[in-house]
Amino acid sequence: MDFRIADTFTDSLARLTGDEQKAVKTTAFDLQVNPAGPGLSFHRIDKSKDKNFWSVRVNSDIRLIVHRAEDSLLLCYVAHHDKAYDWAERRKLETHPTTGAASWSKSGKRWSKSPFPGT
Repeated sequence: MDFRIADTFTDSLARLTGDEQKAVKTTAFDLQVNPAGPGLSFHRIDKSKDKNFWSVRVNSDIRLIVHRAEDSLLLCYVAHHDKAYDWAERRKLETHPTTGAASWSKSGKRWSKSPFPGT
């Protein structure tokens, strides 16, 4: 399984406190080692425009938003519960039909920036 980290994840991680960042990094490591691990709590984000967005519980309030496909897991965003869900409900990961480049779309508008660093 491909494990990727989007720029939007690292940007949002930097906004959290040191203790919150530590908890998120532990959860991210657990996801990378074993995405089906028994201690991980996945919840599909029903109101999302993208059926592959899931929330992963970090603690009682912090949620990690992932894009979960059959052969890949992308860390997309992390924040306090309501803010994380709001972010995921307004976005969709799309792939350009010719180039294959990934980009976020929000409210029907495609963003040109790739979610992947260095692309």
